[in-house]
Amino acid sequence: MLDIEVWRKDNKKHEELLGTCQVDITALPTKQTNCLELPLEKHPGSLLMLIAVAPCTGVSISDLCVCPLGDPSERQQISQRYCIKNSFQDIKDIGFLQVKVLKAVDLLAADFAGKSDPFCVLELGNDSLQTHTVYKNLNPEWNKVFTFPIKDIHDVLEVTVFDEDGDKPPDFLGKVAIPLLSIRNGKQSCYTLKNKDLERASKGVIYLELDVLFNPVKASIRTFKPREKRFTEENRKFSKKILSRNVDRVKKITMAIWNTIQFLRSCFLWESTVKSVIAFVVFVVTVWSMELYMLPLALLVLFAYNFSLIKTGKVNNTQDAQELMGLDEDEDEDDKESEKKGLIDRIHMVQEVIIAVQSILEEIASFGERIKNTFNWTVPFLSVLACMVLAAATVILYFIPLRYIVLIWGINKFTKKLRNPYAIDNNELLDFLSRVPSDVQKVQHAELKPYSSSSPIRKKRSAL
Repeated sequence: MLDIEVWRKDNKKHEELLGTCQVDITALPTKQTNCLELPLEKHPGSLLMLIAVAPCTGVSISDLCVCPLGDPSERQQISQRYCIKNSFQDIKDIGFLQVKVLKAVDLLAADFAGKSDPFCVLELGNDSLQTHTVYKNLNPEWNKVFTFPIKDIHDVLEVTVFDEDGDKPPDFLGKVAIPLLSIRNGKQSCYTLKNKDLERASKGVIYLELDVLFNPVKASIRTFKPREKRFTEENRKFSKKILSRNVDRVKKITMAIWNTIQFLRSCFLWESTVKSVIAFVVFVVTVWSMELYMLPLALLVLFAYNFSLIKTGKVNNTQDAQELMGLDEDEDEDDKESEKKGLIDRIHMVQEVIIAVQSILEEIASFGERIKNTFNWTVPFLSVLACMVLAAATVILYFIPLRYIVLIWGINKFTKKLRNPYAIDNNELLDFLSRVPSDVQKVQHAELKPYSSSSPIRKKRSAL
């Protein structure tokens, strides 16, 4: 029997039960979608839902002595199912994951007696399994084997340790997240437990042994399809640390783009003669000999170049993550210090971040509104000018190949500083858009009509 509850939840953590209903799964036909309209018990309304009953394969819980991949014949059978020759059979069956949850050591004490009642919850996508509870123990041994069907090889296995607390919600003890592609088959690994945000270490470690078998062709095909949405998601809360971190992330990307633009600008301004000459020659040769197939080839060269840097140890993939974690730790220290400061100081700290976000959002919004107002004829002169430029561009592109246009544009940009050493570098498109008012500027520039003697606002102000 499937029990269903319908709840309403608002932003203030207030929950209200709207009704319940039941479905007898055994009475439904299998391997087909059933449309059901179920009346809610003791409450008005009904629930319209689609239910498909299908056999669940690949999910199991067992002891160490009877693990599926421990039997050579069963392991061979599973490996055969995901071999290359079966790549186009049951395309949704990507692979098979086996998790041995062995033990945990030195867990956090959640009870007043200095002990905990720990159990593990394993989540892969929307699949969830859990171990039994080991009572009054900070070094529990579960020795259980869990298996999951893999629906997406890019999923992450999450193992969370909780403390059972009777009728109350369980207390969080620690968590680890393991991408499936990072698993080393058959090797017992010790994972340090982390906090809920998976950013800092918590107390204790957990021992796991993982095995993953998958078909690379099926996994590749699945990569280009939408990811499965999580059925349950936690409500996001405002956090100064997260907001500040996101601002730093956006700022880092923006600075990379800005540095690239500045490099190109320095080439156009001939700040370094050797660099500008090399850039000019590369530009002319590239544009003159450019073919469409060279674009993906250039991206392949970029992949190969970055791969060589990683292999030679010149670049570390975890460097950015470590820098980000360092920022988070600094933010945590700032948060702890801010707790000791007065309310005014904390308001100023948050205000600086909000002002930065506000400025970025204003620039993005203004840019989009200026493009919209160009097509909306907000300033007829600018709209007419844009139409004339587009008409001229249409004629030029019709008669002149794009290769020559790009070549002429590049030669003009490179030689502009040589022809006029005092010329100011600019972007014509951005300069044009800077003349188009945003929606805020439209309101600011709008002329107010004088109030008449019968105006209600005039009367109200007179009364005041």
